[in-house]
This record gives sequence, C-alpha cells and structure tokens, in this order.
Amino acid sequence: MKNRIFLALTVILLSFVACSSSDNEIIEPKAPSNLSISGVKVGADGNNPNGDGSGVVNFTISATNATYYKVLINNETLEFSENTFSYTFSQPGTNEYEIIVAAYNSSGNTSITYSITVYVQTELSLIWQDEFDTDGAPDASKWGYNTGTGDNGWGNNESQYYTNRLDNAKVEGGVLKITAKKEDFSGSEYTSARLLTAGKFEFTYGRVDVRAKLPAGGGVWPAIWMLGANFGTVGWPACGEIDIMEYVGNSPGQISSALHTPSSFGATVNYKATSISNETTEFHIYSAIWTESSITFLLDDVEYYTYNPSTKNDATWPFYNNQFLILNIAMGGNLGGTIDPNFDTSTMEIDYVRVYQ
Repeated sequence: MKNRIFLALTVILLSFVACSSSDNEIIEPKAPSNLSISGVKVGADGNNPNGDGSGVVNFTISATNATYYKVLINNETLEFSENTFSYTFSQPGTNEYEIIVAAYNSSGNTSITYSITVYVQTELSLIWQDEFDTDGAPDASKWGYNTGTGDNGWGNNESQYYTNRLDNAKVEGGVLKITAKKEDFSGSEYTSARLLTAGKFEFTYGRVDVRAKLPAGGGVWPAIWMLGANFGTVGWPACGEIDIMEYVGNSPGQISSALHTPSSFGATVNYKATSISNETTEFHIYSAIWTESSITFLLDDVEYYTYNPSTKNDATWPFYNNQFLILNIAMGGNLGGTIDPNFDTSTMEIDYVRVYQ
C-alpha cells in the first residue's frame, strides 16, 4: 500500500515539475525565414524594361521574424532597420548586378542572392556651359558676385574681402582666373572673388564638370560648390549645400567633397576626402552627379564618394530644388586655417564649367 502511495506521489510530482518547466520555458524566436527582395526600376516600361537611364532602383525586402537587414550591392554594404531603400547605379550602359540580401534577428540570419539588370544612360545633354573664351570680366549674363566680408552672413571667420574687380576675377587666355591677394582693402588684409550663377542659372539634377588648376599657399581655401536657390527664404542649411571640391593649402595632396543638410552640417557634415597629385600645377576635372536619390563625387571621372541615405526627407535630403553654382577662394577661416605670413598671391584657373542633364 505504501509503495502504491509513493508511486502516485512521484507521478504527481513529476507531472507538476514538467508542467512548471513548460510554463516557465523561454521560447527563443525563430531565425528569419521567407526572405525575398524585389526591385522597381525608375521609369521602366515596355520600351525601357531596364529603367529610364537614371540608374535609380527602389527596393523592397520581405522576411518573417527579421529585425534588420544587410545588403551587399555593387561592392557596397548597406544596413537597414526598414525594409525599403533606394539605390542609384552609376556604371554606364546595361549591366546585370548580383545582390546579396541577409535578414537578421537574435537567433540567426538567412540570406539570398538576387539579380537585376539596370540601364544607365551613357549620353548626357549639355544644358549650360562657360568655356571662358572671351578675355576681360566674367560673362555678366552667367556670373554675378558676392562682395564684402563674412559680416554679410555667409562667412566662416575668413580673412578676405570679396571684390568684383578684374584684379581678383578675370578671363584671360581661355581660363577664368580667380586670384587671392595680400593687400589692405576696406579693413581686410586680403582680397579675393566669389562668383555665382544665382538668378542667372539654377537647375535641379544633372552632372557638373569643372576643369581647374588650384591655388597654392598656406591658408588658401578654394571651392567649387552649389547652394540651394531657396537660400534667401529657408536659410542655411535647410536649402542644402553641395561641395563638389574643397581644397586646403595647408593640406596639399588632398581634396574633399561634402554635403550640408539640416541633419548634418558644419563639423558633422557628410564628408569624404581623396588623394590628388599635382593639383596646383596641373588641371583636373572635379565632378558631381546629382540625381533624385543620390549625389556622387568624382575626380578625373573616378568616383570616390556617394551620398545615398536610406531614408529621405527634408532633414536628410533637402536636394529637391534648384541649386546655383559658386566659385571662390577664401583665405583662412574655419577650414582654411592659418595663413602663411609670407603669402602674397595665388590663383585658381578654371578652364570650363559644364552642366549636363
């Protein structure tokens, strides 16, 4: 009888332990599954199955139990918490790309390979240019000036006074010469020029090529850049700024490109530097390709930086509107740094400025 009671109690106890263990068991999530990706090429139709030539593709990823994704695309690794993103392919012609997509959570990951064929237009139309073929003052139908100092609201603690004199900006021998000089002028120790196309030529999307030879000397800060045409109404950085090329004479052998937006500006700008040689003795081509979803920078037709945010809104992508071109040499300032006390004069020579769409 005792044995039967003990056996019954044992069965009840084991059942209780089993139930308790089952009730308190921590169930780990399953690894992601059912992973897929699809790409919609912008402008694709029956006549253009591989897109309209812009190279822009809008992707959507789908997976069960995924918390984030990684995408290896065109030798570039992207990571997203959202399941949609846009990417701009830039290799000219019609090309097939293999894309590796992986979905992750705390229990593991799964991946697939996806193929897509995209067409990128190889021919662009020249919509604006200045070849600087006529000696004298820069073409007034194409270029205006900012004059004065940073007190006008657009300085960066720079030391120059911008003028509209031929001493600081003139066309000569087929090139535009912007010259920075050490001289006393209206309370400043240096003069220079800042030319811009605001109100004369403004555009949205395209490719800009500028062939230039850069000035030399500690403290020079030449730039080839663009600013949103709505600057006067929304201010900076809401208007967006595209720095095609900046050079610092105190750091020879290097140029940089940058983008200023409401979410990233000043010291925390989207920025990339690249090496260059003979920049003050030879001409190089500085370029930017601006599309509805990305901005790519090139040196002598070689890409070195692409800004392509996964999420685009007015904070991260203010580049929906017209921009105008700016050419200038600043002296010193936040980026130019210390000016060589022996600096006398230096010139940026610009062979041409061309804009394509």
